Amino acid sequence: MTEYGYFLAAEEHGPAELVEQARMAEQAGFSHLWISDHYHPWTRAQGHASFVWSVIGALAQATSLPVQTAVTCPTIRIHPAIVAQAAATSAVLLEGRFRLGVGSGEALNEHVLGDHWPQPAIRLEMLEEAVAVIRQLFEGHQVSHHGKHYTVESARLYTVPEEPVPIDIAAFGSAAAALAGRVGDGFITMVPDAELVARFRRGSGAAGNAKPVRGGLKVCFGPDADDALRTVHRLWAVEALPGALLTQLATPSQFEQACELVTPERLAQRVTCGDDPEAHVAALSAYADAGFDTVYVNQIGPEQRGFFDFYRTKVLPQLTG
Repeated sequence: MTEYGYFLAAEEHGPAELVEQARMAEQAGFSHLWISDHYHPWTRAQGHASFVWSVIGALAQATSLPVQTAVTCPTIRIHPAIVAQAAATSAVLLEGRFRLGVGSGEALNEHVLGDHWPQPAIRLEMLEEAVAVIRQLFEGHQVSHHGKHYTVESARLYTVPEEPVPIDIAAFGSAAAALAGRVGDGFITMVPDAELVARFRRGSGAAGNAKPVRGGLKVCFGPDADDALRTVHRLWAVEALPGALLTQLATPSQFEQACELVTPERLAQRVTCGDDPEAHVAALSAYADAGFDTVYVNQIGPEQRGFFDFYRTKVLPQLTG
């Protein structure tokens, strides 16, 4: 049976707000938490981008829900050896309820140290090597690695969970889905694409059906659907930008320029707005129908408490009852 989690948007809310939303999500009946990992927000209107590992430490004390990053890029801005340490510590704090979600990243976050932003094929190559380094370090043994992209010299993690942290890999295209199937413990994608799920499972071989598939979407609950759509257009017009563009633009101001081309009508086709329970149920059910094991939903805008009450009473009972 598909499970339903809440997606904490670290680009739109400060760290204390994220922790409070996690508490409300657990009280509303959500069973998992996702949290985004960004250095910059997509646009300045969103206004936040706190350090995800600090927030995860607070989440470990605030809720009993499993937590996953969606997603961390372990290739450029942060060396995979440091990501491994952060993830292992998070798993210890969460008593094993942590999964590391990784992906090949966006220039928006990864350019900040002045490093070259590689082509997609190179980014996937870097991601595969980074995952291998992280897995070695999760074992708690001393690791030395001299690879094409990364060097690790006599490194050992002394604080590690009893079991290695599972690593799920995010993908939007077939090449990344194949990588996820080959080296990931699970698959993350943001569209309810049954064929992409099938490619991942084929790439995983005999273990494919045992590996979880996780997806996420954004909605905007509110009593006035038109007003909710205006909120989406103001804060998350990036939802209607092409995927390739999301990885290439480097600053929030560049994303704002691109978002000037996004119309409310186009966003209305992608983001469920308003207070019709059936519309919200249908949006989440599309992922279940495509074979997803867990679906994470994020509420856009300030109407957080109303959203959690709405989902607790009108939406989640239809999905999980």
